[in-house]
Amino acid sequence: MTYRAPLKDMLFDIRHLARIDEIATMPGFEEAGFETAQAVLEECAKFNEGVVAPLNAEGDRNPSSWKDGRVSTTPGFKQAYAQYAEGGWQGLQHPQDFGGQGLPKTVGAACGEMLNSANLSFALCPLLTDGAIEALLTAGSDELKAVYLEKLVSGKWTGTMNLTEPQAGSDLALVRTRAEPQPDGTFKIFGTKIFITYGEHDMAENIVHLVLARVVGAPEGVKGISLFVVPKFMVGKDGSIGAHNDVRCVSIEHKLGIKASPTAVLQFGDEGGAVGYLVGQENRGLEYMFIMMNAARYAVGVQGVAIAERAYQLAVQYAKDRVQSRPVDGSLNASAPIIHHPDVKRMLMTMRAVTEGCRALASVAAAAYDAAHHHFDPEVRKQNQLFYEFMVPLVKGYSTEMSIEVTSLGVQVHGGMGFIEETGAAQYYRDARILTIYEGTTAIQANDLVGRKTARDGGRTAKAIAAQIEVTERELAQLGSAAARRVLKRLAAARRAFLDVVDFVAGNTKASPNAVFAGSVPYLMLAGNLMAGWQLARSLAVAEELLARPGGAAGGAEDPQFLRAKIATACFYADHVLSKAPGLRDAIVEGADSVTALPIEAF
Repeated sequence: MTYRAPLKDMLFDIRHLARIDEIATMPGFEEAGFETAQAVLEECAKFNEGVVAPLNAEGDRNPSSWKDGRVSTTPGFKQAYAQYAEGGWQGLQHPQDFGGQGLPKTVGAACGEMLNSANLSFALCPLLTDGAIEALLTAGSDELKAVYLEKLVSGKWTGTMNLTEPQAGSDLALVRTRAEPQPDGTFKIFGTKIFITYGEHDMAENIVHLVLARVVGAPEGVKGISLFVVPKFMVGKDGSIGAHNDVRCVSIEHKLGIKASPTAVLQFGDEGGAVGYLVGQENRGLEYMFIMMNAARYAVGVQGVAIAERAYQLAVQYAKDRVQSRPVDGSLNASAPIIHHPDVKRMLMTMRAVTEGCRALASVAAAAYDAAHHHFDPEVRKQNQLFYEFMVPLVKGYSTEMSIEVTSLGVQVHGGMGFIEETGAAQYYRDARILTIYEGTTAIQANDLVGRKTARDGGRTAKAIAAQIEVTERELAQLGSAAARRVLKRLAAARRAFLDVVDFVAGNTKASPNAVFAGSVPYLMLAGNLMAGWQLARSLAVAEELLARPGGAAGGAEDPQFLRAKIATACFYADHVLSKAPGLRDAIVEGADSVTALPIEAF
């Protein structure tokens, strides 16, 4: 089944929820209004539907392979990547100073979703390059920027993140890769890094590794970690490619999913030390790496939306084609496509509603990022930065947990055929499973939400967002329609549940940390559920307003059938997803004791 980009939904979110035309009033984004966004998205859809998506199943059947230190990617990937780079897609949202197009993240995020829907394994290479670009833009010296950024932004070279070691996963205090200073100002790097996405491949002429390591004599723990650029091939002063650096791929992993994406074990310094260049200042590496990680965490959340969309499209097509049993209401006398069955509709509506909710959430978060970096008012920038930072763990955590549910439902809609690889449903389920793990597990996102985003400011940011949700509630009350009243009821209950949990977290994190962190992931799921439901409630309000306009919806700019479907989807989300929030509140606030009651010996 072919992939078709959900352009109507993306453009609706960009126009009415993210408000792209307001973003286009900000310095640097003057040419990035709705018409530009539409043109870019339409072109992006053509590329991904026609070039990248057809390689997805092939990548699963014929994944990347390793031999004698070299990785060969799936047939067709190298050619598709060349087209991706030539089309300027890598530089879409990066600065024009380094050859990028400088478009808003709001536009870049939608294009990222299409790329990941088309082929999750393929999309991981550009995703890691984006992170490397962000880190160098923030902390790289002028010299490093001059040597590396233009090549990375063009897609001619690719980038990686090298954090994890055999003994150091989420606990980066245990990093042991060492860096020895040299008289010429460079460093020799020695150590082993694992789980390095696209750490070795044949799609670009050079790979720029960003590596966490300890300078000899640095403090123990996270305070002694520095960040280094370690290129696969040395680079001359004129930008030319030179000798192979002392970094080797010693193997790649055999994985449950995303099989076409080579996950490398890299060995630095087998032959005297890999040449590395310090990024920023010594012992500030974790700070700089978090820049990459935050960019990647948001992007992984978008991956969750992307794989959910692909699974939904496949399930809908199968449900329309698969004939099995008569409808329970007797509307047809013969066996009918299974989409007539209420429970199949329930599964498809669940898939649709959470996917659309998470897409809207990601779009609004991206708009906040754009305002935080480009708005002319410093106070507006500050408030948008706080909003964006609160949303990142939700976009990452909730959207990826949602994607596992959606792709699992996709298998279920297919019935027995979903368990058979040929349909493709199983691949989406397997591919989605990594998303809640890499770039920080859901529990790590929840820890961030509890510690940095809620307890640290006593819940002020969370409560400010809840106040914005109340504004939407008042708008729904003014609409007065049956659908608006229905969504209002669930949204208000979910907001109250959220505020109870915020008070519990802010009030107990120091005194009773085990009680709070026992409910950290449920808190993340409640918050993500509420924020996605809020955006769908806003969508309903927009759709009703457009439909009520004289002469039809927005003078034909939006399809009335699409708008009515948006209202129905918001109602389903409210009834079947948002309605879970009060139960989560009870589990978090009242259920901590039962999490920790059983002694360790009893397990």
